[in-house]
Amino acid sequence: MYQLIKPILFLFSPEKAHHLTMQAFRFALKMPFMSLIFKQLYQLEDKRLEKKVLGLAFPNPVGLSAGFDKDGKYYQSMTHLGFGFIEIGTITPKGQDGNPSPRLFRLPQDEALINRMGFNNEGADVLAQRLATQGKPKNCILGINIGKNKITPNEDADSDYIYCFETLFAYADYFVVNVSSPNTPDLRALQDKAPLTQLLSALQKINYQKTTPKPILLKIAPDLNESQLIDIVEIIKETKLAGVIATNTTISRADLKTASETIATIGMGGLSGKPVKERSTEVIRFLRKHLDNQVVIMGVGGIQTGADAQAKLDAGADLIQVYSGLVYEGPAMVKRINQTLLKNTSKK
Repeated sequence: MYQLIKPILFLFSPEKAHHLTMQAFRFALKMPFMSLIFKQLYQLEDKRLEKKVLGLAFPNPVGLSAGFDKDGKYYQSMTHLGFGFIEIGTITPKGQDGNPSPRLFRLPQDEALINRMGFNNEGADVLAQRLATQGKPKNCILGINIGKNKITPNEDADSDYIYCFETLFAYADYFVVNVSSPNTPDLRALQDKAPLTQLLSALQKINYQKTTPKPILLKIAPDLNESQLIDIVEIIKETKLAGVIATNTTISRADLKTASETIATIGMGGLSGKPVKERSTEVIRFLRKHLDNQVVIMGVGGIQTGADAQAKLDAGADLIQVYSGLVYEGPAMVKRINQTLLKNTSKK
Protein backbone atom coordinates (compact mmCIF):
# COMPACT_ATOMS: atom_id res chain seq x y z
CA MET A 1 0.00 0.00 0.00
CA TYR A 2 2.78 2.43 0.90
CA GLN A 3 4.47 1.96 -2.48
CA LEU A 4 1.21 3.13 -4.09
CA ILE A 5 0.98 6.17 -1.82
CA LYS A 6 4.68 7.10 -1.95
CA PRO A 7 4.63 8.83 -5.38
CA ILE A 8 1.86 11.09 -4.10
CA LEU A 9 3.74 11.89 -0.89
CA PHE A 10 6.87 12.64 -2.90
CA LEU A 11 4.96 15.42 -4.68
CA PHE A 12 5.06 17.33 -1.41
CA SER A 13 8.14 18.72 0.31
CA PRO A 14 9.62 16.18 2.75
CA GLU A 15 8.61 18.19 5.81
CA LYS A 16 5.07 18.69 4.53
CA ALA A 17 4.76 15.00 3.66
CA HIS A 18 5.97 14.06 7.13
CA HIS A 19 3.36 16.21 8.87
CA LEU A 20 0.54 15.11 6.55
CA THR A 21 1.40 11.44 7.03
CA MET A 22 1.56 11.68 10.81
CA GLN A 23 -1.69 13.64 11.04
CA ALA A 24 -3.45 11.06 8.88
CA PHE A 25 -1.94 8.25 10.95
CA ARG A 26 -3.11 9.72 14.24
CA PHE A 27 -6.58 10.33 12.80
CA ALA A 28 -6.78 6.74 11.56
CA LEU A 29 -5.88 5.38 14.99
CA LYS A 30 -8.93 7.12 16.48
CA MET A 31 -11.26 5.10 14.27
CA PRO A 32 -12.85 1.91 15.68
CA PHE A 33 -10.70 -1.22 15.51
CA MET A 34 -7.86 0.55 13.69
CA SER A 35 -5.48 -0.06 16.57
CA LEU A 36 -6.09 -3.79 16.24
CA ILE A 37 -5.70 -3.63 12.46
CA PHE A 38 -2.36 -1.84 12.75
CA LYS A 39 -1.22 -4.39 15.30
CA GLN A 40 -2.06 -7.20 12.90
CA LEU A 41 -0.38 -5.48 9.96
CA TYR A 42 2.77 -4.11 11.51
CA GLN A 43 3.63 -5.74 14.85
CA LEU A 44 5.56 -8.93 15.48
CA GLU A 45 5.70 -10.15 19.05
CA ASP A 46 8.04 -13.00 19.89
CA LYS A 47 10.10 -13.66 23.01
CA ARG A 48 13.08 -14.57 20.83
CA LEU A 49 13.27 -10.96 19.61
CA GLU A 50 13.61 -9.52 23.11
CA LYS A 51 16.89 -7.86 24.05
CA LYS A 52 17.93 -7.21 27.63
CA VAL A 53 20.54 -4.48 27.60
CA LEU A 54 21.08 -1.19 29.46
CA GLY A 55 19.21 -2.78 32.35
CA LEU A 56 16.08 -2.59 30.18
CA ALA A 57 13.91 -5.17 28.41
CA PHE A 58 13.50 -4.21 24.75
CA PRO A 59 10.56 -6.04 23.07
CA ASN A 60 12.64 -6.22 19.89
CA PRO A 61 15.92 -4.67 18.69
CA VAL A 62 14.45 -2.27 16.08
CA GLY A 63 14.08 1.34 17.20
CA LEU A 64 12.99 4.66 15.74
CA SER A 65 15.91 7.06 15.56
CA ALA A 66 15.86 10.59 16.90
CA GLY A 67 14.81 13.23 14.39
CA PHE A 68 11.50 11.65 13.42
CA ASP A 69 9.62 12.75 16.54
CA LYS A 70 11.48 15.79 17.80
CA ASP A 71 8.86 16.95 20.29
CA GLY A 72 7.23 13.76 21.51
CA LYS A 73 4.06 14.38 19.51
CA TYR A 74 3.96 11.03 17.76
CA TYR A 75 5.62 8.44 20.00
CA GLN A 76 2.34 6.94 21.22
CA SER A 77 1.15 6.52 17.62
CA MET A 78 4.47 5.11 16.41
CA THR A 79 4.33 2.25 18.93
CA HIS A 80 1.61 0.75 16.67
CA LEU A 81 4.24 0.14 13.98
CA GLY A 82 6.09 -2.50 15.94
CA PHE A 83 9.13 -0.61 17.23
CA GLY A 84 10.93 -2.02 20.24
CA PHE A 85 12.01 1.46 21.28
CA ILE A 86 11.50 5.07 20.23
CA GLU A 87 13.92 7.95 20.65
CA ILE A 88 12.57 11.50 20.93
CA GLY A 89 14.55 14.62 20.08
CA THR A 90 16.95 16.22 19.67
CA ILE A 91 15.68 18.43 22.51
CA THR A 92 17.30 21.68 23.63
CA PRO A 93 16.62 23.69 26.81
CA LYS A 94 14.81 26.50 25.03
CA GLY A 95 12.58 26.07 22.01
CA GLN A 96 14.12 27.15 18.71
CA ASP A 97 12.95 27.33 15.11
CA GLY A 98 15.96 25.65 13.59
CA ASN A 99 17.28 26.58 10.16
CA PRO A 100 15.19 28.23 7.43
CA SER A 101 13.20 26.04 5.03
CA PRO A 102 13.77 24.22 2.77
CA ARG A 103 15.94 22.17 5.09
CA LEU A 104 15.05 18.57 4.31
CA PHE A 105 15.70 17.00 0.90
CA ARG A 106 15.14 13.61 -0.71
CA LEU A 107 17.72 11.92 -2.92
CA PRO A 108 15.57 9.15 -4.48
CA GLN A 109 18.36 7.79 -6.69
CA ASP A 110 20.46 7.19 -3.59
CA GLU A 111 17.55 6.33 -1.28
CA ALA A 112 18.89 9.00 1.03
CA LEU A 113 18.00 12.25 2.75
CA ILE A 114 19.91 15.45 3.38
CA ASN A 115 18.78 17.53 6.34
CA ARG A 116 19.92 20.73 7.97
CA MET A 117 17.03 21.01 10.41
CA GLY A 118 19.12 22.65 13.12
CA PHE A 119 17.57 21.12 16.26
CA ASN A 120 14.13 22.64 15.66
CA ASN A 121 12.05 21.84 18.75
CA GLU A 122 9.75 23.34 21.35
CA GLY A 123 12.16 22.98 24.26
CA ALA A 124 12.67 20.72 27.26
CA ASP A 125 9.91 22.22 29.43
CA VAL A 126 7.24 21.76 26.77
CA LEU A 127 8.33 18.17 26.18
CA ALA A 128 8.32 17.42 29.92
CA GLN A 129 4.75 18.67 30.18
CA ARG A 130 3.69 16.62 27.15
CA LEU A 131 5.30 13.44 28.50
CA ALA A 132 3.74 13.99 31.92
CA THR A 133 0.32 14.25 30.26
CA GLN A 134 0.64 11.42 27.74
CA GLY A 135 2.65 9.00 29.87
CA LYS A 136 5.12 6.31 28.90
CA PRO A 137 4.38 4.16 25.84
CA LYS A 138 3.17 0.64 26.53
CA ASN A 139 5.53 -2.22 25.73
CA CYS A 140 8.09 0.16 24.20
CA ILE A 141 11.28 1.69 25.57
CA LEU A 142 11.54 5.50 25.39
CA GLY A 143 14.82 7.32 24.85
CA ILE A 144 15.41 11.07 24.84
CA ASN A 145 18.12 12.69 22.71
CA ILE A 146 19.48 15.97 24.11
CA GLY A 147 21.51 18.83 22.63
CA LYS A 148 22.41 22.47 23.09
CA ASN A 149 20.75 25.63 21.81
CA LYS A 150 22.29 27.30 18.78
CA ILE A 151 22.92 30.53 20.71
CA THR A 152 24.74 28.76 23.55
CA PRO A 153 28.53 28.99 23.13
CA ASN A 154 30.42 25.72 23.39
CA GLU A 155 32.10 26.77 26.64
CA ASP A 156 28.62 26.89 28.22
CA ALA A 157 27.27 23.76 26.52
CA ASP A 158 27.43 21.64 29.68
CA SER A 159 24.65 23.68 31.29
CA ASP A 160 22.32 23.09 28.32
CA TYR A 161 22.77 19.31 28.41
CA ILE A 162 22.42 19.25 32.19
CA TYR A 163 19.20 21.29 32.02
CA CYS A 164 17.64 18.86 29.53
CA PHE A 165 18.84 15.87 31.53
CA GLU A 166 17.40 17.18 34.82
CA THR A 167 14.13 18.41 33.29
CA LEU A 168 13.39 15.17 31.45
CA PHE A 169 14.97 12.66 33.81
CA ALA A 170 11.69 11.25 35.11
CA TYR A 171 10.37 10.41 31.63
CA ALA A 172 13.27 8.72 29.84
CA ASP A 173 14.37 5.09 29.96
CA TYR A 174 17.72 6.23 28.54
CA PHE A 175 19.38 9.44 27.36
CA VAL A 176 21.50 10.19 24.30
CA VAL A 177 24.03 13.03 24.19
CA ASN A 178 24.09 14.46 20.68
CA VAL A 179 27.32 16.28 19.87
CA SER A 180 27.53 15.01 16.31
CA SER A 181 24.89 16.84 14.29
CA PRO A 182 26.50 18.85 11.48
CA ASN A 183 23.66 21.39 11.49
CA THR A 184 24.42 23.40 14.63
CA PRO A 185 27.49 25.63 14.20
CA ASP A 186 30.59 24.28 16.01
CA LEU A 187 28.62 21.50 17.73
CA ARG A 188 30.94 18.78 16.43
CA ALA A 189 33.85 20.50 18.16
CA LEU A 190 32.34 19.08 21.36
CA GLN A 191 33.44 15.64 20.13
CA ASP A 192 37.03 16.64 20.88
CA LYS A 193 38.46 14.75 23.82
CA ALA A 194 38.71 17.49 26.46
CA PRO A 195 35.26 19.13 26.10
CA LEU A 196 33.50 15.80 25.59
CA THR A 197 35.10 14.24 28.67
CA GLN A 198 34.11 17.30 30.69
CA LEU A 199 30.51 17.22 29.43
CA LEU A 200 29.95 13.51 29.97
CA SER A 201 31.65 13.57 33.38
CA ALA A 202 29.35 16.40 34.48
CA LEU A 203 26.27 14.47 33.36
CA GLN A 204 27.42 11.25 34.97
CA LYS A 205 28.12 13.04 38.26
CA ILE A 206 24.50 14.19 38.39
CA ASN A 207 23.28 10.83 37.15
CA TYR A 208 25.05 8.90 39.93
CA GLN A 209 23.43 11.15 42.54
CA LYS A 210 20.01 9.89 41.48
CA THR A 211 18.33 7.05 43.34
CA THR A 212 18.12 5.11 40.07
CA PRO A 213 20.63 6.38 37.47
CA LYS A 214 19.61 6.27 33.80
CA PRO A 215 21.75 4.85 30.99
CA ILE A 216 23.52 7.60 29.06
CA LEU A 217 24.72 6.99 25.49
CA LEU A 218 26.81 9.11 23.14
CA LYS A 219 25.85 9.64 19.49
CA ILE A 220 28.87 10.03 17.23
CA ALA A 221 29.48 11.09 13.63
CA PRO A 222 30.53 8.66 10.88
CA ASP A 223 33.19 11.15 9.78
CA LEU A 224 35.57 10.52 12.69
CA ASN A 225 38.96 9.08 11.78
CA GLU A 226 40.61 6.18 13.62
CA SER A 227 42.48 8.43 16.04
CA GLN A 228 39.27 10.24 16.94
CA LEU A 229 37.45 6.94 17.40
CA ILE A 230 40.16 5.80 19.79
CA ASP A 231 39.58 9.01 21.74
CA ILE A 232 35.85 8.18 21.84
CA VAL A 233 36.63 4.69 23.15
CA GLU A 234 38.84 6.14 25.90
CA ILE A 235 36.20 8.72 26.85
CA ILE A 236 33.49 6.05 27.08
CA LYS A 237 35.69 3.97 29.37
CA GLU A 238 36.75 6.94 31.51
CA THR A 239 33.22 8.30 31.99
CA LYS A 240 31.66 4.82 32.25
CA LEU A 241 29.02 5.54 29.63
CA ALA A 242 26.37 2.88 29.10
CA GLY A 243 26.68 2.95 25.33
CA VAL A 244 27.23 4.65 22.01
CA ILE A 245 25.09 5.26 18.91
CA ALA A 246 26.92 4.78 15.63
CA THR A 247 26.29 6.81 13.63
CA ASN A 248 24.74 10.21 12.97
CA THR A 249 24.53 11.75 9.49
CA THR A 250 27.62 12.41 7.38
CA ILE A 251 28.91 15.57 5.72
CA SER A 252 30.47 13.45 2.97
CA ARG A 253 28.98 13.50 -0.53
CA ALA A 254 31.17 10.75 -1.96
CA ASP A 255 29.89 8.23 -4.52
CA LEU A 256 26.36 9.58 -4.82
CA LYS A 257 24.23 8.75 -7.87
CA THR A 258 22.39 12.07 -7.64
CA ALA A 259 23.75 14.69 -10.05
CA SER A 260 26.48 16.86 -8.54
CA GLU A 261 24.59 19.95 -9.67
CA THR A 262 21.60 18.89 -7.58
CA ILE A 263 23.81 18.22 -4.58
CA ALA A 264 25.43 21.64 -4.96
CA THR A 265 22.01 23.30 -5.16
CA ILE A 266 20.89 21.57 -1.94
CA GLY A 267 23.98 22.76 -0.10
CA MET A 268 24.95 22.01 3.49
CA GLY A 269 23.40 19.32 5.66
CA GLY A 270 23.78 15.83 7.03
CA LEU A 271 23.37 12.90 4.64
CA SER A 272 21.51 9.81 5.86
CA GLY A 273 20.22 6.62 4.28
CA LYS A 274 21.90 4.03 2.08
CA PRO A 275 25.11 6.02 1.40
CA VAL A 276 25.96 5.90 5.12
CA LYS A 277 25.35 2.16 5.49
CA GLU A 278 28.86 0.81 4.97
CA ARG A 279 30.64 3.51 6.95
CA SER A 280 28.35 3.19 9.96
CA THR A 281 28.92 -0.58 9.95
CA GLU A 282 32.69 -0.02 9.85
CA VAL A 283 32.45 2.29 12.87
CA ILE A 284 30.34 -0.27 14.76
CA ARG A 285 32.88 -3.01 14.04
CA PHE A 286 35.75 -0.78 15.21
CA LEU A 287 33.97 0.20 18.42
CA ARG A 288 33.00 -3.37 19.29
CA LYS A 289 36.59 -4.47 18.85
CA HIS A 290 37.81 -1.84 21.30
CA LEU A 291 34.96 -1.72 23.83
CA ASP A 292 33.88 -4.09 26.55
CA ASN A 293 30.82 -6.15 25.64
CA GLN A 294 28.92 -4.46 28.48
CA VAL A 295 29.02 -1.18 26.52
CA VAL A 296 25.91 -1.16 24.35
CA ILE A 297 26.16 -0.16 20.69
CA MET A 298 23.12 1.04 18.76
CA GLY A 299 23.67 0.78 15.02
CA VAL A 300 22.03 3.27 12.69
CA GLY A 301 22.64 4.24 9.09
CA GLY A 302 21.21 2.93 5.84
CA ILE A 303 19.07 0.15 7.31
CA GLN A 304 16.16 -0.80 5.03
CA THR A 305 16.10 -4.59 5.05
CA GLY A 306 16.54 -7.45 7.45
CA ALA A 307 19.91 -8.14 5.86
CA ASP A 308 20.99 -4.55 6.55
CA ALA A 309 19.95 -4.91 10.19
CA GLN A 310 21.67 -8.28 10.53
CA ALA A 311 24.89 -6.81 9.15
CA LYS A 312 24.87 -4.17 11.90
CA LEU A 313 24.21 -6.82 14.56
CA ASP A 314 26.93 -9.07 13.15
CA ALA A 315 29.36 -6.14 13.27
CA GLY A 316 28.71 -5.79 17.01
CA ALA A 317 25.56 -3.72 17.47
CA ASP A 318 23.16 -4.76 20.22
CA LEU A 319 20.24 -2.74 18.85
CA ILE A 320 19.50 -0.91 15.62
CA GLN A 321 17.61 2.27 14.70
CA VAL A 322 15.90 3.40 11.50
CA TYR A 323 14.59 6.65 10.05
CA SER A 324 15.43 7.37 6.40
CA GLY A 325 14.48 3.82 5.43
CA LEU A 326 10.89 4.51 6.50
CA VAL A 327 10.64 7.23 3.86
CA TYR A 328 11.55 4.80 1.08
CA GLU A 329 10.20 1.49 2.40
CA GLY A 330 7.21 2.53 4.50
CA PRO A 331 5.96 1.32 7.89
CA ALA A 332 5.95 -2.41 7.03
CA MET A 333 9.74 -2.25 7.00
CA VAL A 334 9.95 -2.71 10.78
CA LYS A 335 7.99 -5.96 10.75
CA ARG A 336 9.97 -7.26 7.76
CA ILE A 337 13.24 -6.58 9.57
CA ASN A 338 12.03 -8.35 12.69
CA GLN A 339 10.81 -11.30 10.61
CA THR A 340 14.28 -11.68 9.08
CA LEU A 341 15.99 -11.40 12.46
CA LEU A 342 13.62 -14.00 13.89
CA LYS A 343 14.30 -16.33 10.98
CA ASN A 344 18.04 -15.90 11.47
CA THR A 345 17.66 -16.60 15.19
CA SER A 346 15.85 -19.84 14.40
CA LYS A 347 18.75 -20.98 12.20
CA LYS A 348 21.31 -20.59 14.98
